[in-house]
Amino acid sequence: MLSLYEQVYPNLKKHDSRYPTAEGLRSVTWQGRDGSWGTAKVGTTAKPLDSILGEGKDTEASDAIIKVVDRPDHRPVWVCVWGGSREVAQAIWKVQKTRNPAELDRFLAKLRLFLIVKQDSTTDWLLDSFPSLFVILSEKNYMGMFYNMVNSDPKLADLAWLNAHVRQGHGPLGAVYPPTGWDPKYQGQQEGDTPSFLHLVSAVRGLNDPEKPNQEGWGGKYVCPDPSRNHWFDDPAGTKTVSKWRAEVQEDFARRADWMLP
Repeated sequence: MLSLYEQVYPNLKKHDSRYPTAEGLRSVTWQGRDGSWGTAKVGTTAKPLDSILGEGKDTEASDAIIKVVDRPDHRPVWVCVWGGSREVAQAIWKVQKTRNPAELDRFLAKLRLFLIVKQDSTTDWLLDSFPSLFVILSEKNYMGMFYNMVNSDPKLADLAWLNAHVRQGHGPLGAVYPPTGWDPKYQGQQEGDTPSFLHLVSAVRGLNDPEKPNQEGWGGKYVCPDPSRNHWFDDPAGTKTVSKWRAEVQEDFARRADWMLP
């Protein structure tokens, strides 16, 4: 994917000089641990916690998270979790085991986690063990990104839209955009994990404060049922908290896809 991105980068940077080079992205891309994904919730066998977290299970990715959080930078570090929270959980486990409680608290205070579903067995460990850790967990409302979600206009993200605005006539990177999500029966955009990223995109645009998940934004709206825990969950309003922004999101997506062309 980065090699394809490299081919369109000269065109992208004409529109925004802040686009990183492919080499810059390769330098901050790290390998995690294989074989950790799976929970009963997503219809697979959950891996036991002690088989994916703990002593001897550090990875290039989990160590990189620690290095990023340890930088002398006051800004929070957002971790958008798309395929399981194991890497950030391993980073926290290592800090917990190698530093004193005050140092652990400082480390946790810089983290902001946005998780899409419990995709491995470390998510419950994080929620149970660290009440002060800022966590947004979407277990349903993220599906507002699916093109065919109820109460949304499917024509804004169906296969015809994707073909016209991304997949066809938009260079090598657009050409590899998938025609379906996880289920090939449904042809259209099903970027279920993307709300974690869109929460920050709409914040940059001034729509919401990312530190206040109860505000409406492109990534949805969330509630904190227990004020003693900094854990946020899907707003009862449901998937429309995400799908209501589809027109704006797709307009932005289509514009950036056009930038891939000379």
